[in-house]
Amino acid sequence: QVQLVESGGGLVQPGGSLRLSCAASGVIFSINSVRWYRQAPGKEREFVAHLFSGGITNYADSVKGRFTISRDNAKNTGYLQMNSLKPEETAVYYCGVGQYWGQGTQVTVSS
Repeated sequence: QVQLVESGGGLVQPGGSLRLSCAASGVIFSINSVRWYRQAPGKEREFVAHLFSGGITNYADSVKGRFTISRDNAKNTGYLQMNSLKPEETAVYYCGVGQYWGQGTQVTVSS
C-alpha cells in the first residue's frame, strides 16, 4: 500500500522559512519524480516544483530563487525548502510521487 505523508507545515511570518517533508512508503521512491503543488482557499491546485529522478528540477516562476526541491532516496523522502514566504502563499501543500499524492500540509503565512 502506497502512502505519502507530508509534514513541516505551520504558521510562519512573512519573510520566514519552512521546510516541508514528504515521506513515501510502498513505492520505489528512487525511480519516481517528486513534485509539490499547492492549493489556496477558493483557488485551483497549482504547480510549485518538480524534481525528476535524474536530478533535473523545474519551478514555478513565482517561487524561483526562493524554494528548493530536493530528495533523499535513502530515506524515501522528498523536501521543499521555502524561504522568503509571502502571505499569498498560504495554502495546502501537496506532494506527489509517481502517480500518488499525499494528504497535504497546511502552510499559513501571516503576521
